[in-house]
Amino acid sequence: MRIAVSASFLSALLAVSPAMAADCLQERAIYGDADGAYELRFEPVGSTSAVTSNHFKVTVGKTGLVLDGIVMQSGEPERANGMIMNNCPEGDVTGDDIAACTVWQGVIYSVGADGKVASLPGEGIAAASQVLLPDFGPSIRNSAIWGKATVAPWDALTLKGCGQ
Repeated sequence: MRIAVSASFLSALLAVSPAMAADCLQERAIYGDADGAYELRFEPVGSTSAVTSNHFKVTVGKTGLVLDGIVMQSGEPERANGMIMNNCPEGDVTGDDIAACTVWQGVIYSVGADGKVASLPGEGIAAASQVLLPDFGPSIRNSAIWGKATVAPWDALTLKGCGQ
């Protein structure tokens, strides 16, 4: 027995409901790109005195690459400025060392279920329905990980789940 499923029904079924975003805090949110090649998974910062407001990992599908991400609130007006890094050295490092391992950096925006663009929520706040990392795809193509990663992600990633 075959069941015909319309594209609009499937899209509605797969879309993240506003209730899911409201039930998930930003530090547990899991996002994916349109091609299913990249997953961005937020995790708790673990300290109220930390300089960073959010931490996350980016998994590059079928490569074994896991990139580290941080968000720091800065600027005027204050914005969520993010960095995605690959194998950065630890300890006493220079700006050149950090620049060499940085895959992407820029402002991370949230997009609500109503389509409104805002700053990325901090910990303890309901997760955004989507996150927008401007020029994320082109940055991947121009980074040292290109070659292992063979698909550039979309700049918008959609909430697909909530971690533990």
